[in-house]
Amino acid sequence: MKTMKHYFPILLLLAGMGLASTAEAALISRLGGLAVYDTDRNITWLANANVNGTMNWTAANAWAAGLNVGGYTGWRLPTADPTCINYNCTNSELGHLYYTEGGLTQGQNITSSAVLPSFFSNMQNAVYWGTEFAPNPGFAWIFSSYGGSQYYYSKGTGYYAWAVRSGDVGGGGSVPEPGIIALMGIGALAWAGTRQKRRV
Repeated sequence: MKTMKHYFPILLLLAGMGLASTAEAALISRLGGLAVYDTDRNITWLANANVNGTMNWTAANAWAAGLNVGGYTGWRLPTADPTCINYNCTNSELGHLYYTEGGLTQGQNITSSAVLPSFFSNMQNAVYWGTEFAPNPGFAWIFSSYGGSQYYYSKGTGYYAWAVRSGDVGGGGSVPEPGIIALMGIGALAWAGTRQKRRV
């Protein structure tokens, strides 16, 4: 007759697997593949990285603000890190996606990432708009996805727009997280153990 001590190694293994998997899962597909949640930054990206082609900053800003994706509004252009110019600006939203989530280094194209193409479509090796450049309202931050640099440029120029919003848009019917699966397994084993004990 097996007791709880026989299940203990299995419980530890399941718990370890669940915690390790959860720690690695930074990008999670949402809304049936229409959006991608970044658990590191608590932001959700539009999965399509090029909906309308190039446009000036005013048009790009209005487009993002008017989005309704799966019933979720509140979309915007990605924020920049105002203390960082040029490469390795990992505190900006696009910089974090490029360097941290994408695993890229300075000078690489975003489409060469081993991770990002499995979550996003229509990524452009080009320049994307960011938020307004505070020192000069005629300019806005830009991010080069073909090299990983951040700078600012005139709002009248035509660049690409990639929408993002704060927070998570929910599970959207996605597969449960590995950590949740592990916890459910632990609960089931513990329940089975108590039933066995009662029968003794």
